[in-house]
Amino acid sequence: MPNKYASSEVGLETRRDGVVFLRPDRSLAPYPRRLGDLLYFSAARAPQRTFLAEKEDGRWRELSYEETLRRTEALAQFFIDRGLGQSTPLMLLSGNSIDHALMTLGGHLAGVPVAPVSPAYSLMANDHVTLQALFSLLKPPIVFADCPQNFGSALRSLDLDGVTLISSQPAETGGEAIRIEEICQTNPTDAVRERNASLGPDSVAKYLFTSGSTGTPKGVITTHGMLCANQQMISQVWPFLWESAPVFIDWLPWHHCFGGSHNFNMALNHAGTLYIDGGKPVPGLFSKTLANLNEISPTIYFNVPAGYSLLFPQLQKDVRLRKTFFRQLKMIMFAGAALPEDLWKQLKQLAEDCCPEPPLMATGWGSTETSPLATAVHCPVDNARSIGIPAPGVEIKLVPSGGKQELRVRGPNVTAGYLKRPDLTRQAFDDEGFFKIGDAGFLADPNDPCKGIVFNGRIAEDFKLTTGTWVNVNRVRLGILSFTGQLLSDAVVTGADQEYLGLLAWPGKDWCSKDQWRLDPDFTERLCLKLRQYNEAHPGSSTRIRRVVLLADPPNIDQGEITDKGYVNQRAVLECRCGEVELLYEHPPGGQVVVV
Repeated sequence: MPNKYASSEVGLETRRDGVVFLRPDRSLAPYPRRLGDLLYFSAARAPQRTFLAEKEDGRWRELSYEETLRRTEALAQFFIDRGLGQSTPLMLLSGNSIDHALMTLGGHLAGVPVAPVSPAYSLMANDHVTLQALFSLLKPPIVFADCPQNFGSALRSLDLDGVTLISSQPAETGGEAIRIEEICQTNPTDAVRERNASLGPDSVAKYLFTSGSTGTPKGVITTHGMLCANQQMISQVWPFLWESAPVFIDWLPWHHCFGGSHNFNMALNHAGTLYIDGGKPVPGLFSKTLANLNEISPTIYFNVPAGYSLLFPQLQKDVRLRKTFFRQLKMIMFAGAALPEDLWKQLKQLAEDCCPEPPLMATGWGSTETSPLATAVHCPVDNARSIGIPAPGVEIKLVPSGGKQELRVRGPNVTAGYLKRPDLTRQAFDDEGFFKIGDAGFLADPNDPCKGIVFNGRIAEDFKLTTGTWVNVNRVRLGILSFTGQLLSDAVVTGADQEYLGLLAWPGKDWCSKDQWRLDPDFTERLCLKLRQYNEAHPGSSTRIRRVVLLADPPNIDQGEITDKGYVNQRAVLECRCGEVELLYEHPPGGQVVVV
């Protein structure tokens, strides 16, 4: 029986220039050369076990490992027969689904890179400029759209001459269109296993596009070796994953590294079962998540902080949901953003009350370029601040930068660069080969690196006031949202080259009229009271908020104000709403400005 928790010993080196290096004492064990081997291994280990399940007409459609392998090999044979290989990527437009998974795994076996593209660029955008740019970059011979009717407008915006459309349902296009079910009847030959065996760690598995939080999406070259190394890191970080087959119920999108690389491959690597959650932590869809969690008891549960903020009150009041959720839970993991400390404590206490052996409260840190896990919390901790220590095989470098320490990463899980952008690739690495991720952090205890790293926001978001004082935007924003609770759904901090801090803020949904933007009469008074309390606790010029402008219009995805995962892009909001920013610094303030 493996140990429940991995070793947390870390070596520390400090150079004379102030640069700090962190290296785990545990080395990375050998790992497979290609992702197809994970599928072959799990199908041999548990052929009849359900690998994938999704809701269809209120019932779970399940696919075993044996059947997954059969269909995947058929798709791989089809791709090989079409002459596809490393230079001819597949473009996947759809959300999470069994057919999306089969296309991905078929690509992995055939050595054909897959490029899952955010459905938001097709379904939520008023134009399709980003989608067209990615299509032009990839030049895919095959496009997959799960439900072509939903993607009709997006597909018509693309030049599909000579391109084959694969879909789950019948489609009408000007070119060739084939249903995936027809392709899955293909009889695979020895060519499939031969092609898989020919792939190595440097073979490209995916092109994953960055979320846009730092500019136009970039195609991150993601290899088989990167993803296999990352899964070995995960297995060593959380060895209890091998104790029994893990069960996941997950909504996190596969066009992002957290859902598509970390979670999906974790289920595949450990011969687990992945229930595809059709819900999402947004109005109108979260009810689907709750319904699914009332049916399925996960052993590992992943979510972003926004998801936990919606889930926790439901767990508090719904006994059945609480029992089902905690029945066999071994780990609760959050990532993508910081979890407010009070929510972390409340969730931890609830888990302790419900479970004889409380689940591990874990988090990790990384990016698309790091596959994604670079650091992880893998033993019990007493707060939400730590993002853990470097995973086996990963080196972390902390470089002094503008009053902070910039985090940089080196390891076998790190990308070689960006698709057709050698200029961006050169800029992304320092002269020692460390990837410059753009985030900041510091040691929780400079004398004990085993206590982990504390995330300290993004380097590019911070700014100086006219006093020359640096503002830690991430810390201020989280502090305000913690003090204001449900009054605000999100906020952007202003004040670059100004005398004081201001705030552009979106009121919480419970404080606005549902049919039109009209605030509850008590809202402004309550908000000012909470902000005064915040200011009393944070009186410094780099933390104190003096004025607020409330925003009626939600963040605009077409203008890059919000990523398709739902995170607000601070820089884009400030650029797009420069008029509102100016209102915060007018003298005297206008009627739109709330003076704290």
